[in-house]
Amino acid sequence: MMLALLLAAATALIGPSPAGTRVPLASRVPRSVVSPRMNAHASPTETIDMVGGTVRAQTPVTEGMMRPRPNITWANLAKQLEVNFEVRPSDEVSKPDLVDAYRMMVLCRQFENGCNQAYMQGLIRGFMHLDNGQETIPAMMADTLKKGDIKVSYYREHTHALASGVPAEKIMAELMMKVDGTCKGTGGSMHIYDVETNFQGGWALVAEQLPYAVGGARSILLDRQLGKVGKDDDRIAIVFVGEGGAQNGRMAECLNAAAKENLPILFVVIDNGRAINTFTPDVAQNSEVFTQGAHYGVPGIKVDGGNLLDTMRTGRAVVDYVRKSGPALLQIHTYRLTGHSPADPEHERGRKAEKKWARAEADPIKLFEASGLLTQQEMDAVQEQVKKQMNEVMAFAKASPEPPAELAKQLEFPDKADTDYNGRPVAYPDADAVTARLLSPAQREGVDKRLATLRGKAADGSMSIGDAVNLAILEEMLRDPTTVIHAEDLQAGSSYDIPAFTQQTFGKLRAADEIIDEGHFMGKALGEGLNGYRPIVELMNSNFGIYGMAELSSAGNTYATTGGQFQMPMTVIGAGGTAPNQALGAEHSQPFHAYVMGIPGLKICTASSPEAAYGITKSMIRDNGPCILFCPVKMMKEAKGQVPVGTCLPLNKAALLHEASDKAVAAGKAVTVLTYLHGVKEAQMVIEAIQAEGCDIDLLELRSLKPLDMDSIRTSLQRTHKLAILDESTYSGGVGATVSAAVSETLFFELDAPVRRLCMDDAPVPYASSMEKAVVKRGSDLVDGVLSLVFNKA
Repeated sequence: MMLALLLAAATALIGPSPAGTRVPLASRVPRSVVSPRMNAHASPTETIDMVGGTVRAQTPVTEGMMRPRPNITWANLAKQLEVNFEVRPSDEVSKPDLVDAYRMMVLCRQFENGCNQAYMQGLIRGFMHLDNGQETIPAMMADTLKKGDIKVSYYREHTHALASGVPAEKIMAELMMKVDGTCKGTGGSMHIYDVETNFQGGWALVAEQLPYAVGGARSILLDRQLGKVGKDDDRIAIVFVGEGGAQNGRMAECLNAAAKENLPILFVVIDNGRAINTFTPDVAQNSEVFTQGAHYGVPGIKVDGGNLLDTMRTGRAVVDYVRKSGPALLQIHTYRLTGHSPADPEHERGRKAEKKWARAEADPIKLFEASGLLTQQEMDAVQEQVKKQMNEVMAFAKASPEPPAELAKQLEFPDKADTDYNGRPVAYPDADAVTARLLSPAQREGVDKRLATLRGKAADGSMSIGDAVNLAILEEMLRDPTTVIHAEDLQAGSSYDIPAFTQQTFGKLRAADEIIDEGHFMGKALGEGLNGYRPIVELMNSNFGIYGMAELSSAGNTYATTGGQFQMPMTVIGAGGTAPNQALGAEHSQPFHAYVMGIPGLKICTASSPEAAYGITKSMIRDNGPCILFCPVKMMKEAKGQVPVGTCLPLNKAALLHEASDKAVAAGKAVTVLTYLHGVKEAQMVIEAIQAEGCDIDLLELRSLKPLDMDSIRTSLQRTHKLAILDESTYSGGVGATVSAAVSETLFFELDAPVRRLCMDDAPVPYASSMEKAVVKRGSDLVDGVLSLVFNKA
């Protein structure tokens, strides 16, 4: 009886509502019906029994169960928005908008239920994370976001993709590993992407998506600077993270970046109280994530995600603020009604009681259905529409064929390994005119002087490796206005002048001086790469890239994981390697080039000369996939040489630096030597010593570590039939191990002797030279290795 009275009162308050009419909601529905509240320390409050349909006292939250719903009133939210965001929110939502929001919630719930059923039937495999209980968030998204907005999510993203306008049947087909899926079956549940709606993931590593979204927001500003869009452009980037993931240091870094450049980005914190299965307050000192932005001047607000109306009204106000003013934080308190993943056999760890409570007391769909804001007829119509849609979705996904096996290899690189970059045109229209418009006369004069100086060095042979890379970068940034750069100490030119004069010429947006965290600005570069830019990341010392392993891995995977929708033209450059007697200690002497060899989708090159560094850098910047160039740290200023300006070099070829004499080959005293970085100098210094012993070498510089130039290795071995590898990485898991295995598997019958690997010991590189000699190989070791192969000595 009480329920009937409440619903009748709600209907009376609403009255007839013609399409498009906005009705003040706060004044028309009893608060206990619209959003029943509960406080752990207060007496039970009246609520709706979602099972029996009768009014009773709300079940208290007991020890060991999840926190109660927050007691946040609309009046409080409205005041916060006025004070902290300087916006005057509207408390009106039209009836059609309510119907649309309810439809989105029902679609999300039924889609996730369909996923769960398909998973149990074996049609969906791997890890899958459902969003049941958090449907007001996609409803808010669909209500406030535009197609052009950049949407970046985490691994629980099915409903976010739906709300962004990604076709439900394509999402389901992706989950079922079908070629008609959003990513042709390459991504799966955690990696939904759709270039048409600007839905950019689906990222599996917790919090990795944050800097990608910041990069996306920067690309919006870059678009405006370049004139890609009109003056009325009001796009934003929106990124989702859990309250557990928001404890990650990436959050602080990204809030700082967003505030520093006043980026149009909204951080949405989905606060369901659980970091996987851990109760977040058990590990987080402060779960009020919306306050994190205060340190940076980024306003934040927290809303009850069980209340669709408050979530929509707050979302509208906050999104409008971001479009007009800058970054913001929106924390949405929810309850996840399912386990972390159905793949987790222990997903119920201590949660059965609290989930039972939440399903009865905090289900946002049931709460809204009980509010009386829509008639039963209206809700039934929506339910019927969604049911019909889901039947079509499931039929489409099941009927879609599986992707062909060969697609996997086709998606390894956007550009083929043998691409010639010399004739590649600039993709950006009117690039020269745009560059001319963006540079002031003083900037143009300054960079022209810099270019003249560098080209003079290239001609007279006094150019260093650092200067060669700097010349290539300046030329490419002038050539293509979508080329941008990130580096630490950028204004000062970093350690080797690689980014010198970039910010002075192109400004802070295209040439960004960064905080000291390579993973952070590598992540921003990845976000820019997703959105039409060609970012360069200078690492100063390549070993600092260890901080960015997650971002490098994701960059390598992006083209394939998105089914080829998103290219990733990102170039990473750093000075590294381990020179004999460099006295830098273990941390600065790690073989990072070997660490990244196992990352799919990366093109990995080395350059021990200015000519190689210049030509490879230009090609990498023009490549449409992620590339990383390693230069020898101890030769950055020491190695000098002439450089053919304007020439791009291949990214898949070794260079023959010295060819063994025909006499040595005929006598069986020639050896193929493969090396790179400092090993090139070490090998060149001992060629005469080897020749003095009656032997000689084919010296091949491995300028491409991946893909490996097996053709050049084969050609040399067909002459020498002996192979030594002077390797600047460790015995276990090193570059030499990979090369040796490839040679043994494919060129075994060209060998007269086992491959001789001259590599670093597995022990950390010591500082003291007396110990370092036992770990790092050098020219004298190569002489011994060549002689042992020729004269069959152990």
